[in-house]
Amino acid sequence: MIIIAERINGMFADVKKAIADKDKKVIQELAKKQTEAGATYLDVNVGTAAADQEATMQWLVEAIQETCSTPICLDSQKPGVIAAGLKAVDADNGVILNSTPLNRKDDDEILDKFIEMAEQAGPKASIITLTMDKNGVPQDTDTRVAIAAEIVSKAMEKGFDPQRLFIDPIVLPVKVPNAQVQPGNILTAMDQIRFLSDPAPHMTVGLSNVSQGAMERSLINRVFLAMAMSRGLDSAIADVFDEDLMNVVATSDMLMNKQIYSDSFLKVYASVNK
Repeated sequence: MIIIAERINGMFADVKKAIADKDKKVIQELAKKQTEAGATYLDVNVGTAAADQEATMQWLVEAIQETCSTPICLDSQKPGVIAAGLKAVDADNGVILNSTPLNRKDDDEILDKFIEMAEQAGPKASIITLTMDKNGVPQDTDTRVAIAAEIVSKAMEKGFDPQRLFIDPIVLPVKVPNAQVQPGNILTAMDQIRFLSDPAPHMTVGLSNVSQGAMERSLINRVFLAMAMSRGLDSAIADVFDEDLMNVVATSDMLMNKQIYSDSFLKVYASVNK
């Protein structure tokens, strides 16, 4: 399971303050602690924490790489911000460009731009692609799958390996009125997305979105993650500091025969994935 750690994000107060103060130590400590907790990649998202998002993305990447070799996931829907991060990132170590829809009203070629940037970054660069187009976020299974199929088709036409794609079917908050049907729609979409190519593209989700605004956030996240992993999910942007969540990942992998059982399988998983 590929876990993309979510905490280096300008929406969090400590990261926002660190960006404002240019305090590298806060960012570096988060990078190290998330790596120790089992992160495969570190998501890096400036958000609204800085007016100059491009320069700030470069600064964040440089600060992290001074102290940590964990691959980075550059998080922005703005190609310019992604390009700025790529100038600083060690792409040979692996990098994910997060994220692009199929298209949008103001940029019909947004996916093409992300594919081009990933190709220029090298063979270890991947892309998170959203099942979203110029009409917005789909509410039904069929549209999600149709958009995912178009994404895979376009990637293949451009010679971009579908295994370098992470398809994100877009998790919506279960607490939003009339949205309780959405987790089921997403799971059904996953059943079909995993057969769009052979080998299949990766699938990922922004896990914390499903519980946004809810009371039992951690419980909802953990249960949905286990359900999604059983439908082919092999990646998630998640809170690696939630030890119980990471134990769900380890246990799901074991029950799906991706890890050999032993009485200490949790410790084994943790040690292997540090």
